[in-house]
Amino acid sequence: MSEAGDDRARWAELFNIAPPPDQAEQESRRRGLFSRFKESLTRPRQAISPQLAGVFAPGLITRDTWDELEEALIAADCGVDAALALVDELREEAQQGRIVNRSEIAAGLAAAVTHQMAPEPPTIPLGGAPTVILVVGVNGSGKTTTVGKLAHRLSDLGQQVVIGAADTFRAAAIDQLAIWADRSGAQLVRQGPGADPGAVAFDAVAAGTARGADVVLIDTAGRLQTQHNLMEELRKVHAVVGKANPAAPHETLLVLDATTGQNGLSQARLFGDAVPLTGVIVTKLDGSAKGGIAVAINRELGIPVKLIGVGEKLEDLQPFDAAVYAQAIFDVGDGA
Repeated sequence: MSEAGDDRARWAELFNIAPPPDQAEQESRRRGLFSRFKESLTRPRQAISPQLAGVFAPGLITRDTWDELEEALIAADCGVDAALALVDELREEAQQGRIVNRSEIAAGLAAAVTHQMAPEPPTIPLGGAPTVILVVGVNGSGKTTTVGKLAHRLSDLGQQVVIGAADTFRAAAIDQLAIWADRSGAQLVRQGPGADPGAVAFDAVAAGTARGADVVLIDTAGRLQTQHNLMEELRKVHAVVGKANPAAPHETLLVLDATTGQNGLSQARLFGDAVPLTGVIVTKLDGSAKGGIAVAINRELGIPVKLIGVGEKLEDLQPFDAAVYAQAIFDVGDGA
């Protein structure tokens, strides 16, 4: 299958439009994705590699080995809880004789990260007639661009999409979504700058229902998680969407900029206090010197990472694959 075909298949699986692939097909897709991500994730991998080089060097495992690995994982923004859990799992593997040399720790680490984060690929199942996806996040996280890319991917899969431009504080955000809607053939529900975001969100869900759309994507205003009044407004938007469709939103996805590091955990906690989050989209991972934040979010907050962004191009936003992510970050294997 071509690279474009692999992309389309991954997205179809994410949205439960296509059945999961068999093992051989899944491994083939992962090899292609691994090659792309390994190149894109050069910066975070280079940042952690010097500290991991000693840990992974051939030789006997000692107590210092685990201390060095723990320090490297914390420095990579994996978070203290996740780092301790991963080291404990690998130490147990060593005690059971399944890891006997330091050079075997790399593959063991990738497997442990995969097991802890997502043994099964995450999904965003459709079928809400329409499925309503609320996208939240702070200014500059890549939220509006992500909504546009999602609309494009869904349209490519034959889904009828309505976009709600509820970021009414920024005229540029509305204009940006208009461009994406035109590219993808999605329908845009908008009002003028300064309009009530809740009203736009309600209208978008109502329009999607009336027009028989498959998916409604709602872009909310970017806000700092510490701004109480704006977080209250986000609660209002969430509630208004529920009035338009009692089952909505079916997904509430938080877009996090990987370059913010541990501040991303603070964002996730406070956004999660404001509205129930169903998943995280980690963007700009290619620009981060510390690529482990996805591990920390998943471990400490119990929120699955569903999408990952490693560049500006459309194809640089991909469904999250924990195995490929771990192998690319820790420079393990060939993605098979």
